Amino acid sequence: MVFTRATCLNLAAMYNKNALDAAVRNELISRIAKLSNNSVAGWGKMNVFQMIKHCTLWEEMILQNKKYPRVWIGRLIGRLILKSALKDQPMPKNAPTIPPLIVTDSTGDIETLKSQWIKSLEQYSTFSEPVPPFIHPFFGMMTKEQIGCHAYKHADHHLRQFSC
Repeated sequence: MVFTRATCLNLAAMYNKNALDAAVRNELISRIAKLSNNSVAGWGKMNVFQMIKHCTLWEEMILQNKKYPRVWIGRLIGRLILKSALKDQPMPKNAPTIPPLIVTDSTGDIETLKSQWIKSLEQYSTFSEPVPPFIHPFFGMMTKEQIGCHAYKHADHHLRQFSC
């Protein structure tokens, strides 16, 4: 078999972790459980409360198909960036987010938020292809598999941010 760039990208995508997989969800849940008020970010501007709140808002967007308007740059390059974002590599540090998912409150009950985040992740056990299709504010339309892969990468990114 000849390995072209496209073949390598497809193979890499096949080995990505996916939140639709029970073992992957359990891994994320055990990492979330390690977060505490004393958790400190290795990079970025968020404290642990803001990060957990951001992740619960992000999951709400994905799972409940909460709609946010497409950002103009996403309309131009979102599909191309999605291909790169789904590669078998971690999200880069300090990746941007859409304004509605930026948390400005700095304190709150992280145990309640952790519980909400975990409940959201558990919903991936019965997640099906969204109807109507899910439209990400930056990437555009995403399939069930793309959503599951990106859900893992997003959670992993923020858990690594706090050394979990």
